[in-house]
Amino acid sequence: MKILVWLLLCLVWGTTWIFIKIGLTDLPPITFAAARFILAVIILVPIVKLWKLPLPRTTSEWKLIAITGFLQFSVNYSLVFWSEQYITSGLAAVLQAMIMVFGLVLAWIFLPTEKITRLKVFAVILGITGVAVIFLEQLKVNDLMAFAGCVAIIIGAYAAAQASIFIKAKGSNLNPASLVLTQMICGLPAIIIYALIAEGNPLKFNWTLKAVFCVIYLTIFGTITAFWLYYWLLSRIESTKAMMISLVTPLIAVIIGAVFLGETLPRQTFLGGLLILASIGLIVVRKKPEIEPPRRGDAEEEDLATSVGG
Repeated sequence: MKILVWLLLCLVWGTTWIFIKIGLTDLPPITFAAARFILAVIILVPIVKLWKLPLPRTTSEWKLIAITGFLQFSVNYSLVFWSEQYITSGLAAVLQAMIMVFGLVLAWIFLPTEKITRLKVFAVILGITGVAVIFLEQLKVNDLMAFAGCVAIIIGAYAAAQASIFIKAKGSNLNPASLVLTQMICGLPAIIIYALIAEGNPLKFNWTLKAVFCVIYLTIFGTITAFWLYYWLLSRIESTKAMMISLVTPLIAVIIGAVFLGETLPRQTFLGGLLILASIGLIVVRKKPEIEPPRRGDAEEEDLATSVGG
């Protein structure tokens, strides 16, 4: 079940890139992101009430939600949408894969059971290399604003990784639907205020049928479904395995773009894809080695040592 959810999340978040790209042709970035999350809140509120899903109750839970909601939705998404005005989506994908680097280090700091191992480090490097290989032609920074966009993506990647680690460490007991709803409620004010100040009255924008469809798709699949499943999965597997999704989505996005939008598939996609899949294989689908039962003599020696040592 967990591997199926993991694969479904890769597919869903892999398709969101296309709808973001299409929607940005009609809507300014922050307003676009705000519309996506506002609609998600409107849909989730009756679901949570109808199903009587438990909401956070304690002050510490609301503090956790406020911090992670700000990091995940205010910081990460607004910076990603803003930066793609100045850098290519390919470069954004490579930099966004830094989630794995931050996640690996932050898990080591905040999650005692998740250690940094040579295998994990190698797998992360392999996966990021694979993403970089796919978007090799797009890894260019032409001016100061493009550099600022790169910095913004990296900051957003850190914010997303930190939010996931905090939730894994302290919020695994929270209901996934209630969690994403309250996170968005906490993260939305900053996005809305910035959008109104920097981009103006949303009623004056070009709300084409195409743009509205993109908002709806990103709301239902890229936000409600994806984050609901992601938080369910995060409470059941290592955070490193969950965040490996960020390495797969660029590959899926490139393939979907070629199939449905007629985009040119980079020649090196196959090589980059192999590196990404090898990275995933090392971490996500690798089976833990079976531990052999102790021999009778070993067990007796261990019992003796235990009794002597107290």
